[in-house]
Amino acid sequence: MTDRKATTVWTGTLFEGSGETTFDSSGIGTYPVSWPSRAEEANGKTSPEELIAGAHSACYSMAFSNMLAKNDTPAERLEVSAVVTFVPGTGITKSAITVVGTVPGIDEAKFQELAADAKANCPVSQALSVEITLDAKLS
Repeated sequence: MTDRKATTVWTGTLFEGSGETTFDSSGIGTYPVSWPSRAEEANGKTSPEELIAGAHSACYSMAFSNMLAKNDTPAERLEVSAVVTFVPGTGITKSAITVVGTVPGIDEAKFQELAADAKANCPVSQALSVEITLDAKLS
């Protein structure tokens, strides 16, 4: 078992207040958050959705990399992005994964099969109860 910790200190109301999220386990830093940066433009601040997008893209990269290696077609490079959609008043509605892979020795059908398998079995995908889409391409 592994635990990771982040702490947010918030002051003020939802709409006028702001906070700072600190990544305690890694020590990578403290980042500002606010409602306007969540519901409108980022303006140099992060949001829960951006943090989830980062977690999803990293987790998917690891899962897909592992599946490709187990297929004896290890990736030279995977570029993975995740876009998490937030609708004020509704919540998080979607995570859209895009992956471009440089994978010698694999055909398109197997690449797509393993990409879809990684989407379904990545622990962050399994933790999200929203629509998850995938756009996978060989470079």
